[in-house]
Amino acid sequence: MTTRIDTRMAELKQQGRAAFVTFLMAGDPDPATSLSIVKALPQAGADIIEIGMPFTDPMADGPAIQAAGLRALKAGMTLNKTLDLVRRFREDDDVTPIVLMGYYNPIYIHGVDRFLVDAKAAGIDGLIVVDLPPEEDEELCIPAMKAGLNFIRLATPTTDDQRLPAVLANTSGFVYYVSITGITGSAAANAAQVTGAVARIKRHTALPVCVGFGIRTPEAARDIAQAADGAVVGSALIDALRANLDAEGRATGKTVSAVAELTAALAQGVRGAPRAAE
Repeated sequence: MTTRIDTRMAELKQQGRAAFVTFLMAGDPDPATSLSIVKALPQAGADIIEIGMPFTDPMADGPAIQAAGLRALKAGMTLNKTLDLVRRFREDDDVTPIVLMGYYNPIYIHGVDRFLVDAKAAGIDGLIVVDLPPEEDEELCIPAMKAGLNFIRLATPTTDDQRLPAVLANTSGFVYYVSITGITGSAAANAAQVTGAVARIKRHTALPVCVGFGIRTPEAARDIAQAADGAVVGSALIDALRANLDAEGRATGKTVSAVAELTAALAQGVRGAPRAAE
């Protein structure tokens, strides 16, 4: 079964350019503004949209994404409302791939079978669940694949050649390479190191490799897009969102446009990357 992610990555490969993947937290700073931002992303140049599921204990996330999750939870965001956000996005856009990213707990509480039916019906294409290792594939990964969703796995600088086959075994859509050790938003990605890491992963898989963590500027996005099949930006977009809230943390007239403008600048960086022929 071909997903929107598979289709989009194949199109971009044909065009000879990397994917620009954006990450934002569902419901940040409130459900209505969040939907407006997500709707603005494809026009601003996002090729794939990752949407975070707010969770009370986001252990892999840095301060910016943690704060975004807390704002969303405070605004009443739930997993059901996250699915509804995607449903409403799909009313106008049936082609942009959507990946839900987060932790297993909310899915487990929702019920795995019910969640997969609801996610597919809402128009979700893939899942990134950061706290489910390959040893737990029967839990969600394999049922998700059977339901026609990509299950995207993270590889890190500490994922060695012995571990990589297990990580990649049931991965589909793309591999998400975490360019730094540590939490999101905490350091800058090093393009030279990323080039070597991507080459190493590609020795084990034919899947595209998208790189995230530590990409904050159009220049950094261009450098990473040169080295990988996609560049993922989250914390920088969330920082732009937060900088355009009022003193009480509510949306202002500039919130949506600030995120869209930074998305457009980053997208230009990705599109400006010369790509080596494969």
